[in-house]
Amino acid sequence: MNSNQSWVVVADEPAVTGLVTTARELAPQVVAVVVGSREAADAAARAADRVVWLGEPGQVPVEAYAAAVADVVAAAAPAAVVGATSPAARALLGAVAARLGAPVLSNVQQVEAAADGAVVTHAVLGGLVEHRTGVAGVPVLAVDAGAVPADGPAVTVEEAPATPFAGVTVTQVRPRERTGGDLGSARTVVAIGRGLRAEADLAIVTALTEALGGELACSRPLAEGVDWVSKDRYIGISGQRVSPDLYLAIGISGQLQHMVGVRGAGTVVAINSDKDAPVFAQCDYGIVGDLYDVVPALTAALGGGA
Repeated sequence: MNSNQSWVVVADEPAVTGLVTTARELAPQVVAVVVGSREAADAAARAADRVVWLGEPGQVPVEAYAAAVADVVAAAAPAAVVGATSPAARALLGAVAARLGAPVLSNVQQVEAAADGAVVTHAVLGGLVEHRTGVAGVPVLAVDAGAVPADGPAVTVEEAPATPFAGVTVTQVRPRERTGGDLGSARTVVAIGRGLRAEADLAIVTALTEALGGELACSRPLAEGVDWVSKDRYIGISGQRVSPDLYLAIGISGQLQHMVGVRGAGTVVAINSDKDAPVFAQCDYGIVGDLYDVVPALTAALGGGA
């Protein structure tokens, strides 16, 4: 085992900072193997210490490269392997884990290097419980991808064309309709809950979101109860899980079902008129007040307006 290297498996996504950060907890050098576009390889090159790019897949699905990725990673005998939680990334991680004879641990919250492997804290039972697992050997971890690396110095991308599984091609691509940017890679997320009295009042929260340069999200009732916000925007145990630098919860009570979706957030700020709302026990900063007064004041202070 090369105890100095962790490998990151990148499945055609430029958002890799979460992967690299986790990998660096387990070994000082991070190597990324990328299946997908040159854009994804260039993004990885701004975060990892070395990048191996398997070439443009063209009309071949990323998953068809699973065996090739497993060959590359297994040959390096890394201390740990980290990938994202997307379906394609899971397929690649599964192939690597099978080759290494290791399980894949998902919903990872924290990792610690150990003498013979790692200690992994991960969520189970839909995020209701945290479990600490000691992994002997090579840990294979599925974690939140994080954000796209900022522009800056990059290592050279090493091109190593690989042969995918034969006979598999993409016949059609139908992008899923989205109402905004990618919540998973957003650095700032502003979420609204049942404290909002009318759908038209979303404009108040949208103005603050734009002033912060963030993405709008919501709690489940606003997406599945009254349909004021699209379902790909709600955060919680059965919705999105995000890890922004800043998470602003407005009119959200802070029940466990919602808060498990923001455990990876850097700073949590809450605005709620109920001083006893559970969210205040889980945030870094809290404002007790009517969102209809507080939110416009914050927006104005930031130079924005509804």
